[in-house]
Amino acid sequence: MDKIKVLVADDESRMRKLVKDFLVKRDFIVLEASDGEEALSYFYREKDIALFILDVMMPKVNGWDVCKEIRQTSKVPIIMLTAKSAEDDELNGFDLGADEYITKPFSPKILVARAEALLRRSNAITEDAQILSSGGIELNKTARIVKVDGKNIDLSFKEFELLEYFMENVGIALTRERILDSVWNYDYYGDARTIDTHVKKLRSKIGEKGDLIKTVWGVGYKYTAGE
Repeated sequence: MDKIKVLVADDESRMRKLVKDFLVKRDFIVLEASDGEEALSYFYREKDIALFILDVMMPKVNGWDVCKEIRQTSKVPIIMLTAKSAEDDELNGFDLGADEYITKPFSPKILVARAEALLRRSNAITEDAQILSSGGIELNKTARIVKVDGKNIDLSFKEFELLEYFMENVGIALTRERILDSVWNYDYYGDARTIDTHVKKLRSKIGEKGDLIKTVWGVGYKYTAGE
C-alpha cells in the first residue's frame, strides 16, 4: 500500500516539526505549509493529499478560509488546530466542514490517533460493498455514496458518518452525548449545538427525507424510517 500523504499547515515551525515527527513515525508522508496561501497551493497541486491539518490563525489566508475553499470541491478530511477554545469558534469550524477541532496545547499522540481514525473511516477497507437502505435512502458504506430516491447526494465526511449512525440505529432515541461519542469517536465536552448544526445541514441536503430524522425533545434525535 502506498504511503498516505498528510499536509500540516501552521505558521509556527516548531509546531509543524512536532506534528510531523509524530506522523512520520506512523509512516505518513508529511508536507508542510507555513501559511494558508501555501496550503491552498499544495491542495491544487497535489491531488493525493489524504488529510489536511490546518492551524486557524495563519498569515495571508487563515485556516477558516482555507477550509472553506477546500470544501467547495473536496471532501478530504480536515482537522483544525487553534489556540482558541470558545464554543462558537468550534461551531464555526464544523459549519465550514471541518471534521475535527483540536485546541492547543494538545497531545501529539492524540492528534495522530484522531488523524488515523479519520483516515480509516474515509477510505474503503473492505472489498464487498456494505449498503444500508431504508426510507428511500441508500447508503453505500464502502464507496461512501448516498442516494435519495436514486439520486446521488453530496454529503461532507461528518454528515455521511452521522447519517450512517442514524441508519444503523433505526427507531432508537439517541442522546447528543451518545452521537458525539460514536460519530466523533472521542469524549467531547462541547455544546449540543455541534450536533444540532450537523443535523440541520444533513436534513437540508436530503430534502423531504430529512423529516425521517426526528427531534426527541430533552433527549436528542431518532431516525424513524422502517418503524
